[in-house]
Amino acid sequence: MMRHTTMLVLTLLTCLSVQGALAGEGMHVASGIPGDDYALYDQVVTKKFLTSETQLVVLERMTVSRVLPNQEGPMTIALFQEQAYFNGELSLDLVRDFVGANHEPSRLEGRFRFGVRYRFVSGNTMEEPEVTLAFPVIAGRAMPAQVSPVLDRLAFSRVARTLRNDHALLYVENTRPDGTGAGFLVWFRRQGSEWTIFDTEVVWTVRSQEGGDGLLLAP
Repeated sequence: MMRHTTMLVLTLLTCLSVQGALAGEGMHVASGIPGDDYALYDQVVTKKFLTSETQLVVLERMTVSRVLPNQEGPMTIALFQEQAYFNGELSLDLVRDFVGANHEPSRLEGRFRFGVRYRFVSGNTMEEPEVTLAFPVIAGRAMPAQVSPVLDRLAFSRVARTLRNDHALLYVENTRPDGTGAGFLVWFRRQGSEWTIFDTEVVWTVRSQEGGDGLLLAP
């Protein structure tokens, strides 16, 4: 019995040491997405993608752990510094939290409230059923052209926050059935108790091959 207890304690200490090492490198094991983060996802969808014609939104079930389609390896602080997103104005603690939060994919739940029906997909598999929430739609100016009643499809990263919880950052991409699409970083600032979109940066775009353009990275 004593030997079994000792082995159990050693195993627990080893697990804690591994998690501590990951945290020290700006990485941690993926966990459940906090409910507060869905309000930021909703704001991106309603203000950047929805139109008055949108009737259904298709969402990737798992979050993405990259910001570039052809990215090799995990995200790093060096990648952000090299790309100088938002002219390098993101604080180091926000970048570090973004890298750590998105080390591994996380599962999104049916907690969106952007006002139209939505459905999750996992790769090429469409999940059932559709999720409906009866909240009013406040459509903003869509970033990509979207005239179809189906917005297909959006994928999100995990949300990162500063230590003071006054800035937040997330990545969203819209990939379309015709192979075109774009990826965006969205920077939030908190004013009082309200979060608002402060700035948005295009990270990459894929244009129609007929136009002679493929993947374009933001300058």
